[in-house]
Amino acid sequence: MSEEILINVTPQETRIAIVENGVLQEVHVERASSRGIVGNIYKGKVVRILPGMQAAFVEIGLERTAFLHAADVYVAEIDRNGHYEPPPINELLHEGQEVLVQVSKDPLGTKGARLTMHVTLPARHLVYLPSSKHIGVSQKIEDDETRERLREIVKTAVDDDEPGGFILRTMAENASEEELKVDIRYLRKTWKLVNATVGGLPPASLVHEDLPLAMRAMRDIVSSETEKVRIDSRETYQKAKEFVVDFIPEIEARIEYYPGERPIFDLYSVEDEIQKALERKVPLKSGGYLIIDQTEAMTTVDVNTGAFVGHKNLEETLLKTNLEAAQAIARQLRLRNLGGIIILDFIDMTDEEHKRMVMRALEKAISRDRSKVHLTQMSPLGLVELTRKRTRESLEHVLCEPCPVCEGRGMLKTARTVCYEIFREILREARQFGGDQYLVLGAQSVIDILLDEEAEGLEKLQEFIGKPINLQVEPLYHPEQYDVVLV
Repeated sequence: MSEEILINVTPQETRIAIVENGVLQEVHVERASSRGIVGNIYKGKVVRILPGMQAAFVEIGLERTAFLHAADVYVAEIDRNGHYEPPPINELLHEGQEVLVQVSKDPLGTKGARLTMHVTLPARHLVYLPSSKHIGVSQKIEDDETRERLREIVKTAVDDDEPGGFILRTMAENASEEELKVDIRYLRKTWKLVNATVGGLPPASLVHEDLPLAMRAMRDIVSSETEKVRIDSRETYQKAKEFVVDFIPEIEARIEYYPGERPIFDLYSVEDEIQKALERKVPLKSGGYLIIDQTEAMTTVDVNTGAFVGHKNLEETLLKTNLEAAQAIARQLRLRNLGGIIILDFIDMTDEEHKRMVMRALEKAISRDRSKVHLTQMSPLGLVELTRKRTRESLEHVLCEPCPVCEGRGMLKTARTVCYEIFREILREARQFGGDQYLVLGAQSVIDILLDEEAEGLEKLQEFIGKPINLQVEPLYHPEQYDVVLV
């Protein structure tokens, strides 16, 4: 598999496209006016304790106070049932207390940022755990011999007298001893700087900021499968070069400056694919399609056969559509950065083996996802529930906002419905206020119906209230907007 990373930089925003075998798989966007804050470390101040929720609100200098759960304050013991039970939040924290916290989730929608006191610092191959002595290995490194080799290297390199533990990231699988030691030195140096900085700062201050998006891509995304990293900004290219020479010299040769006149995101039709990723309907090659709906509580994905008709029988048609949908769903989760609870509604199949085939295809397709995904088995109704770790807003929420007309409903009242609302409003006004005549201001589509299909109803209403009703088109009114004015 070949992977390319395209980095488009403007003064306003940085965008990263991850392309696998010529197909766009992921998009990351960071705007100068609203940079993500996941990974940032703050000196916070507890402003409110919520015993009933086992949580606290912490002021860290953002528009909204951030949320800190008891489980993110205290490393709890596991009980007999395998559950974590932290002590009551008011035994761990008190109002006015100053705390060192790290953002684990960006503010999403109306929710403030999610915080943790279990601070971690990431490097290329390692994650540093200042408050733990644990040395762990990523579960994605499956070979036992490799896991043991990496753990031994870190144990040997770490001085027992120094605080902190480490987790070996997936990137460390083929890392040399020297590369791991470079990371250890870098992380310890960074943590010392954090400790030196925090004492002289007032509460609600930023202590340590994570790298900008382009540098995070070098650290977290570029892997052994990445053939090229193309950057269309000379300044960012130079910074990336300097960064990798210091920390990741093995990928230096793969970084290229892209000077082409053709916009970099026009390669592989990335701009077109981003546009498609904002649409509700996703066509499948077979003629079937997906319908993706994001709501406050969850995201639903509905699979439909559409125009696809198999050559053998119905069950074969359903299987083929569901198998293709499994691949498309895995890609859409990454591309749209969908997180939280996701419900997949596959087309019902009666053959149990076919259901297992679809689940295997889905598991295999999802295994390439960088975010943590937990998958359940298919229910008797053909539903699959999964959760995908969400730390940043989805692509739709970054690039779009709710429609001011329908207010995010995705539906508008028909012109006829609005007409009947106007009739009721006129009756209400006539009973309450009287008046000599009425003027109705509305959108063109509404006034057209009042003059045509509902003309008889309008005439009867005038007779009933004994007052003339005049109509006027307001070109700037949206279809649901109207005014009834007493003249």
